[in-house]
Amino acid sequence: MSHPVKVIAIDGPVAAGKTVVGLKLASRLGFQFLDTGVMYRAITWLALHQSIPVIDNVALGRLAQQTTITLVDQAGSQVKMGEHQVGRELREPRVEQNVSQVAQASEVRQALVQQQRKLAQEGKIVMVGRDIGTVVLPGADLKVFLTASPEERARRRWLDLQARGSSSDYQQVLQDIEWRDHLDSTRSNSPLTQARDAVLVTTDGLEEDQVVELLFNLVRERCGRQE
Repeated sequence: MSHPVKVIAIDGPVAAGKTVVGLKLASRLGFQFLDTGVMYRAITWLALHQSIPVIDNVALGRLAQQTTITLVDQAGSQVKMGEHQVGRELREPRVEQNVSQVAQASEVRQALVQQQRKLAQEGKIVMVGRDIGTVVLPGADLKVFLTASPEERARRRWLDLQARGSSSDYQQVLQDIEWRDHLDSTRSNSPLTQARDAVLVTTDGLEEDQVVELLFNLVRERCGRQE
């Protein structure tokens, strides 16, 4: 397949399946993949590691400006920041609990958006996050807003946690997701919202591979229109 579609932006709320679906789509297309959420997790982990208060936006912004985040693997599960290489640590409860607070800091977002745009300059990339189609890559060739009901997203997250041996309670997971949705959608800087020209994809009742196939067909249709 030729690729008049070279930059794909996938946005959506927490636990919507953006990372898994985006990675599979990128692999099928032969594109690079970037989960921008990993970058915010990395800054959150580093701030906690250095005992920087997550409410100190100035200090967090300075940290983000001084830190170059390098992806170690295609899945984005490992990143390198100076002397630190972290992976599993990015999913620690303390990171989960503080990443939305860090991501609200405009100073952090400005610094990381510059890194994200630089990574996208060569094209042939699938980038997922909360503000890719609206802020980071508003000129993306295809924009998708991937979502599901809070209950469905909580169920998926709860099953994932169970598979990792966690004893997390479903109701608590649901409350955490609803709180993250509130923070992400009401922050003053780059709130989570669907771009006007994004395709809305609701994944309740769909398997991951069905969603990937749906998105692949969107790319193919968009390519056909441009050829």
